[in-house]
Formats: sequence, C-alpha cells, structure tokens
Amino acid sequence: MASSHSSSPVPQGSSSDVFFKKEVDPTKHIRPVQSLPDVCPKEPTVTDQHRWTIYHSKVNLPAALNDPRLAKRESDFFTKTWGLDFVDTEVIPSFYLPQISKEHFTVYQQEISQREKIHERCKNICPPKDTFDRTLLHTHDKSRTDLEQVPKIFMKPDFALDDSLTFNSVLPWSHFNTAGGKGNRDAASSKLLQEKLSHYLDIVEVNIAHQISLRSEAFFHAMTSQHELQDYLKKTSQAVKMLRDKIAQIDKVMCEGSLHILRLALTRNNCVKVYNKLKLMATVHQTQPTVQVLLSTSEFVGALDLIATTQEVLQQELQGIHSFRHLGSQLCELEKLIDKMMIAEFSTYSHSDLNRPLEDDCHILEEERLISLVFGLLKQRKLNFLEIYSEEMIITAKNIIKQCVINKVSQIEDIDTDVVLKLADQMRMLNFPQWFDLLTDIFSKFTIFLQRVKATLNIIHSVVLSVLDKNQRTRELEEISQQKNAAKDNSLDTEVAYLIHEGMFISDAFSESELTPIAIDTTSQRNASPNSEPCSSDSVSEPECTTDSSSSKEQISSSVTPGTVDIMVNEDVKLSDLELGKLANNIQELLYSASDICHDRAVKFLMSRAKDGFLEKLNSTEFISLSRLMETFILETEQICGRKSMSLLGALQSQANKFVNRFHEERKTKLSLLLDNERWKQADVPAEFQDLVDSISHGKIALPEKKSGATEERKPAEVLTVEGQQYAVVGTVLLLIRIILEYCQCVDNIPSVTTDMLTRLSDLLKYFNSRSCQLVLGAGALQVVGLKTITTKNLALSSRCLQLIVHYIPVIRAHFEARLQPKQYSMLRHFDHITKDYHDHIAEISAKLVAIMDSLFDKLLSKYEVKAPVPSACFRNICKQMAKMHEAIFDLLPEEQTQMLFLRINASYKLHLKKQLSHLNVINDGGPQNGLVTADVAFYTGNLQALKGLQDLDLNMAEIWEQKR
Repeated sequence: MASSHSSSPVPQGSSSDVFFKKEVDPTKHIRPVQSLPDVCPKEPTVTDQHRWTIYHSKVNLPAALNDPRLAKRESDFFTKTWGLDFVDTEVIPSFYLPQISKEHFTVYQQEISQREKIHERCKNICPPKDTFDRTLLHTHDKSRTDLEQVPKIFMKPDFALDDSLTFNSVLPWSHFNTAGGKGNRDAASSKLLQEKLSHYLDIVEVNIAHQISLRSEAFFHAMTSQHELQDYLKKTSQAVKMLRDKIAQIDKVMCEGSLHILRLALTRNNCVKVYNKLKLMATVHQTQPTVQVLLSTSEFVGALDLIATTQEVLQQELQGIHSFRHLGSQLCELEKLIDKMMIAEFSTYSHSDLNRPLEDDCHILEEERLISLVFGLLKQRKLNFLEIYSEEMIITAKNIIKQCVINKVSQIEDIDTDVVLKLADQMRMLNFPQWFDLLTDIFSKFTIFLQRVKATLNIIHSVVLSVLDKNQRTRELEEISQQKNAAKDNSLDTEVAYLIHEGMFISDAFSESELTPIAIDTTSQRNASPNSEPCSSDSVSEPECTTDSSSSKEQISSSVTPGTVDIMVNEDVKLSDLELGKLANNIQELLYSASDICHDRAVKFLMSRAKDGFLEKLNSTEFISLSRLMETFILETEQICGRKSMSLLGALQSQANKFVNRFHEERKTKLSLLLDNERWKQADVPAEFQDLVDSISHGKIALPEKKSGATEERKPAEVLTVEGQQYAVVGTVLLLIRIILEYCQCVDNIPSVTTDMLTRLSDLLKYFNSRSCQLVLGAGALQVVGLKTITTKNLALSSRCLQLIVHYIPVIRAHFEARLQPKQYSMLRHFDHITKDYHDHIAEISAKLVAIMDSLFDKLLSKYEVKAPVPSACFRNICKQMAKMHEAIFDLLPEEQTQMLFLRINASYKLHLKKQLSHLNVINDGGPQNGLVTADVAFYTGNLQALKGLQDLDLNMAEIWEQKR
C-alpha cells in the first residue's frame, strides 16, 4: 500500500534500463542526437541517492484493487473509481449495428493472402530491423553511460587549462600541499586524482576507438578512392587546357576583328556625344542674352519657353557641369522677374484696353499681345490676373460716368463751374431733359464698355479652352503611346548579349544606334516651341539643339484668327483640368461682375440725383421715359452678359414704388377735391370724353392723343353714350374715368408696378364709392357744398354715376388680368368686392327713393277721408308728387329702372291706402263710399299711366281691398 523511499539505489548501466530512460518531450518529432555512453560510471552523489524515481514504487496489483472503505470485497473493482452507485448492467445490442461473423472477412482474406505470402518471404530473407536497432541502441546507451562519468568541464568547447578557474577545478592545489601532518593523506589524494584522470582518459579513448570502428568501412573506402580522384583531376586539367587553347584560337581568328570594329563604333559615338554636348553647352551659354533680347520685344512666352528648356537641359543632360553651377538659380530669378513683368504688362494692357475712346469700333486691342500675355501667365500659374482686370473695370466704370457728367455740364451755359465746384452739385442743376440725355449717354457708353469687356474675356476664355483641349489630347496620345510601347515590348526579343569587353556590354554598341533617333524625336518635340537658340546645320547628330526662338510672335499671330484661338501648348503648362475649368468659370463670372459693376455705378448715379427728391417729382410721362430707358439698358446688358443684374432693377422698382405712391396720392387728392366741390348736378359731356369712352369700347384702354382744332369746335353733349346706353353723369365721374385710364396706361408703360397699381386703383374706387355715399345718401353735401337739400334728382344722378363705374369694372379687370402672372390672379378678387359694394350702394339709393315717396304716402293718406269732391285733394296731391318724381328721374335713369322704381312706389302706395281704408271701414260693397274710393283710385291710375314710359305699367289696384271673410 505504501512505497519506500529508502529502497535500493537506481540501477546504473543495466541493459534492462533502456526502456526506463527519462521521458522525451512528446512535442519533438525529431529524435535528439545521443552522446556516447560513459565507460566509467560516476559515483552516486547525495542528491542522486535521495531523488525519487518510478523505481522506488513497490505496489502490487491486489493492493491497488482493494478498497479499505468497503465491508467486503466487491466482485468488480470499477466502484473504486466510479463510486458505490456503479451497477454492472447488460448492454443491449444496437438495432442499427449488423451482426458480424467470419463470413464478412472472407473477401478480405482472399485479397490479402497473396500479399501476406510475399511479406513472409521478405521477412525470412531480411534480418529483423528491430534486433539491429536494439543492439545499436544498447551500445549507444552504454557509451553514453560511461561518458556521463567524465565531468562536464572536460566537454566544454572553451576548455583551456591556461584559465585559472578551469585549472583550479581540474587540479586543486590541495592535492599538492605536502606541508603539515597531512602529507601522506594528500599524497594519496593526488595519486587518486591521477588515477581518476587516467580513467577518464581511458573512457574517452575507448569511445573514440569505438566510433572509429563504427566508421572504419567509410574511412578505408575514402582512402582507396583517393587515387582514383587524383586520376580524374589530372584528366580534367588536361581537357580544360585543350579547351582554352581552342577558345584562344577562335578568339584570335573570329572575334578580335569584330571587337575592334565595335570599339571603334563606340569611340565614334562617344565623340559625337562629346561634340553635341559641347554644342549644347554653347547653346545654353547663350540663353541669358537671348532671354534679354526676347524680353526687350515683350516676348514673354518665348523667354519662358527658353528658360524652361534650358533648365530641363541643365537637369537632365548637363547635370554636374561646374561652369553652369550658378546658371539654374540665375534662370529662376530671371523667371520670377518675368512673372512680375507679365503682371505689370497685363495691368498696362487692361488699362489701355478699357480706357481707350469708347467711340472706337475695334473691340479688341492688340489681340496677339493679349494671347501671348495670357498664355505666359497660364504657364507660370499666375491665375490672379483676372483680379487685376476686375479692379481696372471698376475704375473704368467710375471714369465713364465722371467723363460723361463733365462733358454734359460743360455744354450747359447756365451752370457756373467756378461757383459750383462739386461735380455732383453741378449734375443736380440739370433739368430733366438734360439729365435724361446724360443718363442715355452713360447707358450707351456702358453698353460699349460691356461689349469690349466681353470681347476681351472671350479671347482669354478661348485661350483657356485651347489649353484644356490640348491637355486632353496630349493625355489621350500618351495613353495610346503607352499601349503601343507595351505591345512593342512584348514582341521584342529579350535575349541580350552579355559578352564583356573592357568593362562595357557589347550590346551597348548596337543599342546606341537605336536610341539616338528616339532621343532626337523626343528633344525635337520638346524644343519645337517657338522660343529656342538657333543651331548650326553641320552637326552630325544634334538631339539637344533648339530651334529659332524669334519665331514665337509670328507663329502666334499666324495662328490667331478673329473668333478663334489656336496655340501650340507644350508640356510646360502644368495646369490640371480642374484648375482650367475653374478658371473658365471665373472668366464667365467676371463678365457677370462687369454687368453688376455697371449697374451698381448707374444706381449710385441715380441715387445722387434723387437726393433732393428729383425723381419723385417727375410726372408720369417723364417717369415712364426714365423707366423705359432703364429697362432697355437692363435688357441690353442681359443680352451681352447672359445674366440679368438685379441692382439697377431693384433701384427701378424702388423708384417705381415711390412713383406709384405719389401717383396714387395725387389722383386720390384730386378726386377728393372734386367730390368735395361736386354739387351733384348733371354735367355736359365734352367731346374728348365721348371719344375716350368710344376708344374704350373699341378695345383701346388708353388716353387718346390730343387732336388739333377739330375737338374744340364740337359742342358738348348732355349725356355720355356708352355702347348705346346714355348715362347722365356729374363732372367728377368723367374725370374719374380719365384717372382710371391713367392707372391702366401706367401699368402698360411700367409692367413692374402692375400689382401695386391694382391695389391703388382698388383703393381709389372704394374711396369714390364710400365718399359719394357719405355726400349723397349721408347728406354730407349739405355741409360740404352747401346744398339746401338732397333731391331725388341728386339721388338718381348718383345712382347712374355708380352704374357707369360698374359698367367699366369688368373691362378694367380684364386689362389687369392680361398683365398679371397666373400666381397673382388672386388679387383680382378686389374687383369682385368693389362690384358688390357698388351694387349695394345702388340698391340703397333706390330704397332711399322709395322711402321718400313712402313717407309722403303715409303723410297724405293718413288724412284721407272718403267724401266728395272726386277726385279728392289727397289724391290730387299724390298724383302731383308722383309727376314730380317722374320728371326728376325719367331723364336720368333708363326706362326699365324707372318702371321698376315706380312699381315699388306703387306697392308702397297700395299698402298705405289699404291701411287707411281698413281704418275707415270702407269695403268693396258697391256702396257710395266704395264708389268714391274707386273714382279716386281711377284718377290716380290714369294720371300715373299717363306719365312717359309708364303706359304699360301693371298697377293691380284691386289689392287695396281686403278680402271678404
């Protein structure tokens, strides 16, 4: 049950211990190299004696299977591990597994029997490998055990006795100390040490001898094959010598002459290169003088091309030339100077172009110079030149107005320039015709100015687009060239001769002749720009030679035609498509900005004149002329620049609003004065008003032009005839019609104020309706004008005037509807409201007339008595008042309205009469009273139907009698 740690020591060197060695790491699949066993085992140390191993365990199987916790021995020992609850049960066979018998292996045994026979035969012929391996393994383990007795210090690769520590470890000084009483014992220790070292030496020698014996066969085989190897080397040396002799003969006969030719070709090419390099250096040396000559003639593009070409040559082909070490920096400084010169030159050109006389028909000043400047600025990426042109446009616009004012003021003798010093004050002294002529002149100059700016910007825009187009075409050509080169490289033979002669590939001599034409084509394309140094024609191969630099101006001028620009764009223009597109957009925006500048300056000119209220005091004709002039200028600038500027349009709208307010207030004030002085009597209609009405009937809603002589001889008419109907009107209504036409004509002349005019006209019509109601129906005219009373004639005349206005409201509505936007049609509802108000007013007047007669009937019939004489005095008074009413309104109102009015009056009369008869208890019984009443009613009916226009009036007088119950 227990294991003893004091058992016998671990066996050393036994053959049975082979299978109880220290376990090897299972993760290592390669068996480590084993050292030779130690011949002389080491003496076991104290540590080795107390180290526990598996050999110290002594437990028998019955002891391992007994469980002391059980009362009796179980029949099965599985309960030791799985617990007391373990029960051995019978496993039921699975229904899914078939029953296997020997017959299932019959086919396999038949197939494998032949292979088994072959295996047994080979097994008898070859010795078992396991026996050999065991013997070898036993031998190796024994040798390893013996070698383990040798201390580890002798096995170290850095073992050296000259090291004091190593020497003291191998030969301790204590073994050689003979002094004292311990001498005999130390001598014995020294002798024992000597024997131990000798034993170690014997172990090592035995292991070495054993290792040599294991490899003796290979050693003797190597010794015997040494002589054969020497014979092979001797034959090989002779063959190599013969081969070298043959190669030397071939080289002398076949290769030496060819190589000499190649060396001469290389030498010639090198000489040509040196010659061309010297010519190129001479050309580059003349760069600065040539640039100075080009700059003296303002050939900035040519100078920039020459500088760019020279810098490229310096970086690629003349790099490292000591004499040109400062030329690159000098060219950079010169390029910066050219940038400043181009900007200054462009500023000068802009000033000259924009400030030349505007009467000149030529829209473009020195077109070739402009193209050259723009192209040079694009090459240098100086894209801010548009800002310079924009600033110059602002200055020019100011100068145009100033010069126009000076010219106009100088022509007016009434203005003393010595007294009035400020130019703005002098301009304010101009009357409207003079100021209008000045504004016309300014607008015409601005139009020419914008046309000139557009022409210049079109040239710049064409240059930018040509550069953009060239970039795109160059990119397409590069893509095509890359595709062709790729196809060509795939088809070339990749074999290269690597025979070396004097440190150079021989293939270089062949490739040199192929690369030279390519270099010529490349540099000729680079130097094809119109700015280079002239070269001589006697050179053998001049790939770096440049062309004539003085031909740039001629090429540019010859390539530019009116309306088109075609420029040779070389590879030095490094603007991207995005930058060029943005620049083109900026050019278009600059044209829009030019239009805005002109409009802004025009607005300031208008505002300076409007400070003293000059524009607000203009009459309709003058303001309409001003509005048409401004609208024409706005339209012309929109056609030139392609976009409508809003500043001048906004100023026009602002002045138009002020004009509308003043226009409306003047008309409203005038109408108010007319109404306050109106005595509401029928007025004569002048012929010009009849003509005005007739023109409206013919569809012309406008004030007619004044006619000379003929109109004055025509007599005024009593009534106004409108489409066959006669209207008796007061003078205020005639003027109101004229005012309405002024509103309509103002809308035609100034379309931008249509909505404002509609609102103002609605307000005017409402004002006339309300004010006339106050004066007539409200009897306001008694205090305002001093009328004694408001007669029925005044009421009928007022009603007829309102009817005339109602007649023209649909015409006015149609006129405004034709000039409104569809989204503004909702404003037309004002006319519907006005029409309703006018109809209500007319109905109130009619009710007022009926009410007058109703009060009269009530007063007279209340005193009516049924007695003789017949007709009674009451009925005679009633007929008299009815005749007066008819006389007052018949000439004013149409016959239909008169009949309707008298029917309503008659109804009132019958109501009052019926009431009085009921009060008098007079019934329709055929008695004397009934006869008297019938006679009075007949008198009333006869008199009423005798009036003009009332003959066919159905009075139905039977309704005066109450029905019998």
